[in-house]
Amino acid sequence: MIPLNDINPHQKPPLMTGAIIIVSALVFLYEKSLSKDALQRFFAIYGMVPARYIDLNWAMERALLQYNPLPFITNMFLHGGWMHFFVNMWTLWLFGDNVEDHVGHVGFLVFYILCGVIANMAHFLFNIHSAVPIIGASGAIAAVMGAYMLIFPRARIVVLVPVFFIPYFLEVPAFFYFGLWLLIQIFSALSSQDSLSSGGVAWWAHIGGFIMGVFLLSFFRKKKRISFLYDN
Repeated sequence: MIPLNDINPHQKPPLMTGAIIIVSALVFLYEKSLSKDALQRFFAIYGMVPARYIDLNWAMERALLQYNPLPFITNMFLHGGWMHFFVNMWTLWLFGDNVEDHVGHVGFLVFYILCGVIANMAHFLFNIHSAVPIIGASGAIAAVMGAYMLIFPRARIVVLVPVFFIPYFLEVPAFFYFGLWLLIQIFSALSSQDSLSSGGVAWWAHIGGFIMGVFLLSFFRKKKRISFLYDN
């Protein structure tokens, strides 16, 4: 299922959501200006590589600072291709505005970064020997999705379901869409433990981010909240 729209209007301009998308877009355009070798080096430095933190010789051979924590944040603003970039940014735009309404502009930025770091830690723990850079905002966006589900479980989401190349458009409740999404991530993580050895998807980052988004939301809630029409 591909999310196309959420029938849940925001109350205030999503300033931080927009800012994150703009920064990510600028970084992505910079990536596109690099040669292939320079891009791989850029990913090695600013992407999160688990092997960098446990294998001193591996890090030294590649002239990387072993204990530099910065990649746990910078990797959220890197993307591997146009599809990777557009899917992540579209998902963030769909669901980030409503979560930002709920926790405030500054709260949303802190929530996004913190959950993204924890999502990266989840990936690190399950892929501790991986030498593949993990890049992308998926872990942080998964946290936004988890928060959205908790705040607006019955909000309607318009999704595209391709069946034998025929597109079907459906409205489904948020709890159903995100619940199914989470099950797919768990199944994929359990059935593809070695995927990252050949450059796979960071499933555990998605799972860790989603769970942290649900868990940490209560610490970011505003004291006063005006309910949305679709939050009933």
